[in-house]
Amino acid sequence: MGNYALSALLSLILSLFMCFIEVFPNLLYTFCSDNSNNYTSNSTFENNLKRILESLPSNTSGTGFYSTSIRDGADQVYARALCRGDVTTMLCQNCIKNASQEILNLCKTEEAIVWYDLCQVQYSFQNSSLMVYTGKYPYSNNQEKNISHPGNFDDVLTFLMNSISTDAASVSKLMFGFGEVKFNKKETIYGLVQCTRDISGSNCRNCLDSALKDLHGCCNSRTGGTVLSRNCNVRFQLYHFYNASSSPLIYPLSTGDKWSSGMITVVICATALVLALLIGSSVVYYRRKKGTQNEVIITQEGELVTCQEFPFLNLATIMAATDNFSESNRLGQGGFGTVYKGVLPNGKEVAVKRLSRRSWQGLEELKNEVILIAKLQHRNLVRLVGCGIEGEEKLLIYELMPNKSLDFFIFDSEKRSQLDWKTWYDIINAIARGLLYLHEDSRLKIIHRDLKPSNVLLDQDMVAKISDFGMARIFCENQNSANTKRVVGTFGYMAPEYAMEGLFSVKSDVFSFGVIVLEILSGKKNSGFCQTEHAQTLLAYAWRMWKEGKELELVDPCLMESCSNPEIKRCTHIGLLCVQEDPADRPTMSDIVAILGSDTVALPEPKRPAFYVGRLNPIDQSSTTDPSINQIIDALIVTSIPP
Repeated sequence: MGNYALSALLSLILSLFMCFIEVFPNLLYTFCSDNSNNYTSNSTFENNLKRILESLPSNTSGTGFYSTSIRDGADQVYARALCRGDVTTMLCQNCIKNASQEILNLCKTEEAIVWYDLCQVQYSFQNSSLMVYTGKYPYSNNQEKNISHPGNFDDVLTFLMNSISTDAASVSKLMFGFGEVKFNKKETIYGLVQCTRDISGSNCRNCLDSALKDLHGCCNSRTGGTVLSRNCNVRFQLYHFYNASSSPLIYPLSTGDKWSSGMITVVICATALVLALLIGSSVVYYRRKKGTQNEVIITQEGELVTCQEFPFLNLATIMAATDNFSESNRLGQGGFGTVYKGVLPNGKEVAVKRLSRRSWQGLEELKNEVILIAKLQHRNLVRLVGCGIEGEEKLLIYELMPNKSLDFFIFDSEKRSQLDWKTWYDIINAIARGLLYLHEDSRLKIIHRDLKPSNVLLDQDMVAKISDFGMARIFCENQNSANTKRVVGTFGYMAPEYAMEGLFSVKSDVFSFGVIVLEILSGKKNSGFCQTEHAQTLLAYAWRMWKEGKELELVDPCLMESCSNPEIKRCTHIGLLCVQEDPADRPTMSDIVAILGSDTVALPEPKRPAFYVGRLNPIDQSSTTDPSINQIIDALIVTSIPP
């Protein structure tokens, strides 16, 4: 009896210990928006927020999901809470309670989300169920190791996550899916996906598909990974991490996979021999080259990024591809060098950027682009397909954009007339989505710092892609702004706080985007608008037309033939919101993408732009002199624009 009582007591203690662990789940990620206009201590907004957060634990625990709002004019608050589909009522309530308290401590902004491994809580001044997908990566992803022998791991993982995503979007009432599948005799992959229940099944599947693409990008061939978003979450591990069991899925094998052990042994041995010979030959080759070919190795967030991650082309191959950098193949001249058209031995057409030997930023730009583009993959970013370094030659090889850059079409009346409004609107959308990826959806938070029409390239289908990341800056996870003594970029597209104070943030890119939108609408350059009878800059003219209710006079007449007046006015409105003086007043790129995708989102009144750039003494970006902030300020004519 004594032994039984002792055993029961130990079991009870163990159960309580496990409950204690689960009651305090792991904090995965916190997102606090940049907006804090309504959030002040003891304000109506804060009081409404506290009331609504206090209601979440009890209302969520019964069903695992709860969405509510307090609609109080400008101080309205929307809130949602979601518990993982496999947790108990008690665990759900405790997790939501902790999350609701923590989100108040961590964020003092108009919108915030906190994710735990068992639940998530979010609030916003607007209905966040309508927001676009923006994936987040918890720090735990960085702690996952690479799989030593991946084999067909990625294919099996894709099969598992697609299967349970179908269940979540189409079968499960909880919009929750989980499962497991073996990828070898000893190891099993466990996966879990979930959507919030205030979206449709099709929207759930779209969200999960986007998240799975991000999961593939961040955690390919790793022992685990998680992607979080407002409306859906996905996760996989090589251990059983959820509180449910299921029958293992069977990954379909083709007949070609059923090899005998003898055949496998022969193939492995032969492969190992070939690899050994190749490695030995490579070592001898590179030792002989000794400095003729310098490998770029950069540590970024603890990872080594090298040119070997792309096809590494030798100088002879690149010279043959470009006909020895002939003038007939010259596509354009940039601040750091010349771009040539080339044809690789496999017939693929490419653009080769030959960095200037005299540029003090040449090697730094190369390193920056390799670091960034090695980690960035998006439809609206130009893809780097190779690189080469030999002696003083520093070369980057990109996919070829047959229609060149956006400035060729904006500022050429003949080419401009060839495009209808739908094409222009698609270009605006594409630039916005590319920036949204850089700012929020990529593995890194990236500020481009030199967004302008010549750095937006167009493919054969006129799809816009952002290029030239030599001046871009990577931000830390919780970093929102930075300061620099060396202002780089292009006058006319620089945000005022950057040009005058060296302060840059995602809102600096938003300002540049706004200038491009106004240039697309008008067909005029912001800097080239100087000293006309209308105003001294395009921004000043656009503001004047807006205040007088004549915004359609800003628009190039050739666009008016193929567009609707409400749509063109809305784009003018967006452009002016982006170029406001105070960065806090400018929308984020997620706001802009949402606005462009819906004509029902209400827009605030824009405030006047900050300044204009007058007569300038251009600073040569390839100069050996480091331009100081004083030089730039001397080159600016700062004036206020009439209210």
